Amino acid sequence: MNPRDLLLASFRTAVSAADPLKIIPAHLPKPPRGRTLAVGAGKAAAAMAAAVESAWPADAALSGLVITRYGHGLPTKRIEVIEAGHPVPDEAGEGAAQRIRNEVAKLGPDDLLLALVSGGGSALLSLPVPSITMADLKATTKELLRCGAKIEDINTVRKHLSAIQGGRLAAQCKAPILALVISDVTGDDPTHIASGPCAPDPTTYSDAQAILQRYGCAVPPSVRDTLERGRRGELAETPKPGDPAFARVENRVIATAQRSLQAAADKFLGNDITPLILGDSVTGEAREVAKVYGALARQIRAHGNPFKPPVALISGGECTVTVRGKGRGGRCAEFLLSLAVDLDGAPGIHALAADTDGIDGSEENSGAVLAPDSLARAQAQGLRADQRLADNDGYGFFSALGDLVVTGPTRTNVNDYRVILIV
Repeated sequence: MNPRDLLLASFRTAVSAADPLKIIPAHLPKPPRGRTLAVGAGKAAAAMAAAVESAWPADAALSGLVITRYGHGLPTKRIEVIEAGHPVPDEAGEGAAQRIRNEVAKLGPDDLLLALVSGGGSALLSLPVPSITMADLKATTKELLRCGAKIEDINTVRKHLSAIQGGRLAAQCKAPILALVISDVTGDDPTHIASGPCAPDPTTYSDAQAILQRYGCAVPPSVRDTLERGRRGELAETPKPGDPAFARVENRVIATAQRSLQAAADKFLGNDITPLILGDSVTGEAREVAKVYGALARQIRAHGNPFKPPVALISGGECTVTVRGKGRGGRCAEFLLSLAVDLDGAPGIHALAADTDGIDGSEENSGAVLAPDSLARAQAQGLRADQRLADNDGYGFFSALGDLVVTGPTRTNVNDYRVILIV
């Protein structure tokens, strides 16, 4: 198998390890005496709903509603699927979130709430508190994304502007709750995944204020006023660890980046290549992370130290991009373009970076591949990688080379997958 094909096969293996249709049935409980309501949000929501439907007893009551990103839906029969905006929330998500909140409030002690939670749910399950509008929430989300804020920080702010996230969905439910969670965050803590609708929230209004100040975010006055009122105790805090509401809640993480990285590692091992998992929770600016990995790859290729080729350097997590240019591209394209500049055509080093949800940023590609001859091919077209990087135009660079990885929506999400193959 040539390097490009092996890189692509390893990515498919990583995605398959987090496929809801394969992993959900083993985690489903017995039906309760009453009815089961399945609700959820995220890029995997439709596939999770379909998996529940396929495994749930036909004679057991089941209904529900899940929210997923536009273009990520699937046909279902018992659990309705609504498509909405991501990464910036919209009115479709707001209306569906309100419907979910209303239905959850009707459940009793003999019923079961089955929450299907996956990455992307923070934007999709958007129900602003009464003091702010959806327009305010959109503006705040755009500003946090522009500033390059970490996902945990973005979610801390969103929880304190939401009527349903940060454990508030669980707090208004009288039924037992089983939340099946597909993790797309470092550390796999349910409080950060889809902003933790069924998980206790250890953060505060003061934390949210500090985050806006740290990143210098310009947000609407209503948002600042809401957070300040919360800090003063005029608004109720999100439910915290130890709150009695969580005594009847189980948050069960059923898919993680580490499990997907291990599946990919096994794929390389089966091809007589030594796999090294460098971490499932890598964060930081994508272009800076690429420089560190590039130095390690060059050391291995030139000196066989600390490992002798062939070696696959595998990592997951979610890097950030501080947008300064006007180009197109997400975290994965930015990482690879910076890596290309750092490697400068070094022989024997190939790479792939792709988002396991199938979408890198807001483009239609999941990521891209890099080969030793990528810079030479680009130069033949008059493309300069350093200029494209300065303009945040990883998409344009790899599109011109025909090296984008396009999968379409995978309907799962365990964050980014990166691999550098040194042969």
